[in-house]
Amino acid sequence: MVALFMVTVPAWGGPPRQHCLSCHSAHYEEKGKCSDCHLGNPAAGRKNIAHAGVRAGKYCRFTLGNAVQKREGEQLIEQLSCRRCHITTGRGNRLAVSLDTAAAHKTAAELALSIRRPVENMPNFVLNEELITIVVNAIYAGSLKHKTDVETPVQVHFTPSVSKEPDVFSVKCGRCHRVLSRRLGAVGTGTIGPNLSGLFSDYYPKTFKDGEAWTVRNLDVWLKNPRKIRPWSEMMPVTLTAAEMKELMEILSAR
Repeated sequence: MVALFMVTVPAWGGPPRQHCLSCHSAHYEEKGKCSDCHLGNPAAGRKNIAHAGVRAGKYCRFTLGNAVQKREGEQLIEQLSCRRCHITTGRGNRLAVSLDTAAAHKTAAELALSIRRPVENMPNFVLNEELITIVVNAIYAGSLKHKTDVETPVQVHFTPSVSKEPDVFSVKCGRCHRVLSRRLGAVGTGTIGPNLSGLFSDYYPKTFKDGEAWTVRNLDVWLKNPRKIRPWSEMMPVTLTAAEMKELMEILSAR
C-alpha cells in the first residue's frame, strides 16, 4: 500500500504552498519558509507527514541570531565542559559521539532527552528544562558549519575490557572516579570524585592549583600528597610504580 499526500502548487508556477500556515500563524517571515527553522514537511497536507521530524519553537532560537542567547549557550557548553568528551563547533575530544554530527541526525527531543537522562558514564548535570533548551540550541548553532565529521568514528566499548589483570585506574582510582578513555572505554565506577575524562586536554577545567591545568607532572605531585596542594582534601595519597604511572597516563590521555 502506497501512502499518498498532496503538494499544492500555485497556478502561476510559484513555490509550493506551505500547509503549515493552514493551522499556524506566520511569524519571522523574513527568515524564509517554516521548514527553514522548524524542519518538517511544509508541502504535505497530512499532519503526521508534515510534522515528521518537526522542531519545536524553543529549539529554534538559534536561528534568530540573538547574540545574548548565543553567548549564553556557548558559556553553558564551557561550564559543563562538554568538549572533554564531545566535539562541538568543530572543537573537543573524540571520546564520545560528535555533537556536530549528532545535530544533523538526532531530533531536538532526542538531544534534550540525552541530557535529561544521560547514558551510563555520562555526567548527570541535573539541568532544568530551560538550561537543557539552551544547550540544545547551542549544539545546533555550533553544528551549522561543522555538520560533516569526516574523521574516523569513535570506537564504542559496550562491555568492559577483558584482560588477565584489571587496569590500574580501576584498582587505584575507580572506586571514587570514572573516566572515558580511548583505549578501554568507560573505566571506574565511583561518583565521589570528579569525572576525569579528558583530564590532560585543553577542555578540562583548570582545577589543579591557582587556575593551573592538569598535566602529567601536576597529577604526579597531586597523587603523592593531595593535601600539599589542597590542605583540606579528603583524598589519600596514591602510591604508583613507574609502570603503573605510565599505564595511568595512557588511560587518562584523550588522544
